[in-house]
Amino acid sequence: MNGTGTKKELQSQYRERVIVGGVYGVRNTLKNKLLCEVSTEMSSARNRFEFSQNTGTCVYLKLQKDWAEQGGSSFIFEVLEELKRGETQTDAEYRADLDALKEIWLEQLTGQDLY
Repeated sequence: MNGTGTKKELQSQYRERVIVGGVYGVRNTLKNKLLCEVSTEMSSARNRFEFSQNTGTCVYLKLQKDWAEQGGSSFIFEVLEELKRGETQTDAEYRADLDALKEIWLEQLTGQDLY
């Protein structure tokens, strides 16, 4: 080990970390069109988006045509709402809460151009 803790301590820290997911959007700034998505870990979603921009590849199927035509620099990542996972929530319960939150956001986004 590198002196930062035992394997057991590191596993415990991992299990006890705060998990923040939520609803996010990937906006085409040229067309002002939004892809609304949900993630159980917002930081992972942001990293995936940044990876796409840095590599010139699109990981979002619905955006591929516009991404290829306009390039990744035409898109931005927007956090619409974050939701912290409850300490006693199961994965399924947390995912259901996030899916419900996405539905609320889709209602709020009525009238906007969506992918």
